[in-house]
Amino acid sequence: MKPVVQLEQTGCGIASVAALADVSYTAAKRVANRMGISAADSRLWSETTYVRRLLRHYRLRSSIRTMPFVSWDALPNRALLAIKWHRIKERAFWHWVVFVRDSSGTYVLDSKKTLKQHVRKDFWCMKPRWFIEIH
Repeated sequence: MKPVVQLEQTGCGIASVAALADVSYTAAKRVANRMGISAADSRLWSETTYVRRLLRHYRLRSSIRTMPFVSWDALPNRALLAIKWHRIKERAFWHWVVFVRDSSGTYVLDSKKTLKQHVRKDFWCMKPRWFIEIH
């Protein structure tokens, strides 16, 4: 899989779905906007509903429930991970990334624009809270 860089500061959910769907950020953003989903809407990075709707649009199936992160080895081959989890005024927020285990190895696609490397293998630096399996 190839990483997709988010073109907006809060577009990690859109970029993660774009990577899974193998489309550009611009294309995924266009679809999201037509569906009433905006990177500026904090629900994109504080709820799972919008990301799940985008996944369905691209015919990507996901698990119904979020699962707590236990270990990197216990993750499924493809998953959306919630990292940088924190609370602001009783509301949870996080950064979406894509976990991949395939013939190329095990890695995380991180869409954050300021990163020098968007394919990450520094697992000890990331602190996942939970994940959504992608089937």
